[in-house]
Amino acid sequence: MAAEGHQEHSLSIYLWVWLLLFVLSTLSYLVDYLGFESYLRWSLILIFMLAKAGFIIAIFMHMAWERVALIYAILGPPVLLLFLIGLMAVEGDYTLLTRLNFFGETNFVAQEHATEEGH
Repeated sequence: MAAEGHQEHSLSIYLWVWLLLFVLSTLSYLVDYLGFESYLRWSLILIFMLAKAGFIIAIFMHMAWERVALIYAILGPPVLLLFLIGLMAVEGDYTLLTRLNFFGETNFVAQEHATEEGH
């Protein structure tokens, strides 16, 4: 009776995921090898990284079979991080605008121009 809640998964699932992780890693390395640059490069690297992390968590940590755990472990931290990034962006704008207001926009631009010329 105790074994009723236990579910065995076939070995082929794990082998397919290992193969998929190998392919995703190869594609991630190819991004650097082929010389992609700028936002395309970082977007592809992040996409491959998130895909690999998602497969590892879903299959090897058995969260694909537990919906609530998947929601809390996968969706919770990124939502919290996006919220904190939004707070930092608002705070950064506030700090910049306060500096521009205090020092004056023309003085701030003149300081940058003077440092570029080496004065």
